[in-house]
Amino acid sequence: MKDAVEKIIRSLVGEPDAVEVEEIADGKNVRIEVRVAPGDMGRIIGREGRTVKAIRSVLFAAGQKQGKRFHLDLVED
Repeated sequence: MKDAVEKIIRSLVGEPDAVEVEEIADGKNVRIEVRVAPGDMGRIIGREGRTVKAIRSVLFAAGQKQGKRFHLDLVED
């Protein structure tokens, strides 16, 4: 799942080399942490949070098939 999220995020941002995706698994719960350049944070969140909500919806559907629960966190440094 990490690779899929990374590919989606890289296609949305202006600086794809600055994208870092980390996957932390804890049983059925999987946390995916995404770090992007400060200027690209708005592109990931989208207008009224629609873009990040859409990515989370994709993760939810994939989690239903795999029997896992994915959480997407956007990390600011």
